[in-house]
Amino acid sequence: MKHDLCGLLFRCLMIPLAAGFAGTALAQAWRGTRAQAQLARALRHCTIASFDAVARAVGELCGRTRTSDICDAHVALVAATRGDVLYTSDPQDMRRLLASCGRRRPIIVRC
Repeated sequence: MKHDLCGLLFRCLMIPLAAGFAGTALAQAWRGTRAQAQLARALRHCTIASFDAVARAVGELCGRTRTSDICDAHVALVAATRGDVLYTSDPQDMRRLLASCGRRRPIIVRC
Protein backbone atom coordinates (compact mmCIF):
# COMPACT_ATOMS: atom_id res chain seq x y z
CA MET A 1 0.00 0.00 0.00
CA LYS A 2 1.50 3.26 -1.06
CA HIS A 3 -0.79 5.38 1.10
CA ASP A 4 0.17 6.64 4.53
CA LEU A 5 -1.69 3.82 6.23
CA CYS A 6 -0.20 4.31 9.68
CA GLY A 7 -0.93 8.06 9.60
CA LEU A 8 -4.51 7.31 8.64
CA LEU A 9 -4.83 4.79 11.46
CA PHE A 10 -3.47 7.27 13.99
CA ARG A 11 -6.02 9.87 12.84
CA CYS A 12 -8.79 7.30 13.14
CA LEU A 13 -7.68 6.46 16.65
CA MET A 14 -8.38 10.05 17.69
CA ILE A 15 -12.07 9.25 17.24
CA PRO A 16 -13.50 7.51 20.32
CA LEU A 17 -14.51 4.38 18.37
CA ALA A 18 -12.76 1.08 18.02
CA ALA A 19 -10.80 0.96 14.80
CA GLY A 20 -11.17 -2.29 12.89
CA PHE A 21 -8.85 -3.81 10.34
CA ALA A 22 -9.63 -6.81 8.14
CA GLY A 23 -7.04 -9.53 8.68
CA THR A 24 -6.71 -10.09 4.93
CA ALA A 25 -5.94 -6.39 4.38
CA LEU A 26 -3.29 -6.60 7.09
CA ALA A 27 -1.73 -9.60 5.36
CA GLN A 28 -1.76 -7.73 2.07
CA ALA A 29 0.02 -4.68 3.59
CA TRP A 30 2.28 -6.24 6.23
CA ARG A 31 5.90 -7.05 5.41
CA GLY A 32 7.37 -7.02 8.93
CA THR A 33 10.08 -4.49 8.16
CA ARG A 34 11.39 -1.67 10.34
CA ALA A 35 9.73 0.76 7.97
CA GLN A 36 6.39 -0.45 9.35
CA ALA A 37 7.12 0.37 12.99
CA GLN A 38 4.47 3.10 13.06
CA LEU A 39 1.92 0.77 11.51
CA ALA A 40 2.76 -1.85 14.14
CA ARG A 41 2.18 0.70 16.92
CA ALA A 42 -1.12 1.84 15.40
CA LEU A 43 -2.32 -1.75 15.04
CA ARG A 44 -2.01 -2.22 18.82
CA HIS A 45 -5.14 -0.06 19.07
CA CYS A 46 -7.12 -1.87 16.39
CA THR A 47 -9.34 -4.89 16.39
CA ILE A 48 -8.20 -7.31 13.70
CA ALA A 49 -11.19 -8.99 12.06
CA SER A 50 -10.47 -12.67 11.53
CA PHE A 51 -11.03 -14.26 8.16
CA ASP A 52 -11.79 -17.75 9.47
CA ALA A 53 -15.25 -16.96 10.83
CA VAL A 54 -16.45 -15.30 7.63
CA ALA A 55 -14.57 -17.24 4.92
CA ARG A 56 -17.73 -18.75 3.45
CA ALA A 57 -19.60 -15.42 3.54
CA VAL A 58 -16.65 -13.76 1.78
CA GLY A 59 -16.67 -16.48 -0.88
CA GLU A 60 -20.41 -16.06 -1.38
CA LEU A 61 -19.98 -12.28 -1.68
CA CYS A 62 -17.29 -12.84 -4.32
CA GLY A 63 -19.70 -15.13 -6.18
CA ARG A 64 -22.59 -12.64 -6.07
CA THR A 65 -20.41 -9.76 -7.27
CA ARG A 66 -18.30 -11.82 -9.69
CA THR A 67 -15.01 -10.76 -8.17
CA SER A 68 -12.05 -12.87 -7.15
CA ASP A 69 -10.56 -10.34 -4.72
CA ILE A 70 -11.17 -11.94 -1.33
CA CYS A 71 -9.34 -9.12 0.44
CA ASP A 72 -11.73 -6.46 -0.88
CA ALA A 73 -14.71 -8.70 -0.18
CA HIS A 74 -13.52 -9.30 3.39
CA VAL A 75 -13.01 -5.57 3.97
CA ALA A 76 -16.49 -4.84 2.61
CA LEU A 77 -18.11 -7.53 4.74
CA VAL A 78 -16.37 -6.30 7.91
CA ALA A 79 -17.35 -2.70 7.15
CA ALA A 80 -20.94 -3.69 6.40
CA THR A 81 -21.15 -5.64 9.65
CA ARG A 82 -19.74 -2.80 11.72
CA GLY A 83 -21.38 0.02 9.76
CA ASP A 84 -18.34 2.23 10.21
CA VAL A 85 -16.41 4.60 8.05
CA LEU A 86 -14.50 2.71 5.36
CA TYR A 87 -11.22 4.19 4.14
CA THR A 88 -10.28 2.82 0.73
CA SER A 89 -8.30 3.64 -2.37
CA ASP A 90 -11.00 1.98 -4.48
CA PRO A 91 -14.44 3.35 -3.53
CA GLN A 92 -16.10 2.11 -6.73
CA ASP A 93 -15.33 -1.55 -6.03
CA MET A 94 -16.25 -1.14 -2.36
CA ARG A 95 -19.64 0.39 -3.24
CA ARG A 96 -20.40 -2.56 -5.52
CA LEU A 97 -19.41 -5.08 -2.85
CA LEU A 98 -21.26 -3.25 -0.07
CA ALA A 99 -24.43 -3.05 -2.15
CA SER A 100 -24.45 -6.84 -2.30
CA CYS A 101 -23.87 -7.28 1.44
CA GLY A 102 -27.45 -6.33 2.30
CA ARG A 103 -26.43 -4.70 5.57
CA ARG A 104 -25.63 -1.26 6.86
CA ARG A 105 -23.55 0.74 4.44
CA PRO A 106 -20.61 2.57 5.95
CA ILE A 107 -19.48 6.01 4.90
CA ILE A 108 -16.83 5.55 2.23
CA VAL A 109 -13.80 7.84 2.29
CA ARG A 110 -11.28 7.72 -0.53
CA CYS A 111 -7.68 7.78 0.64
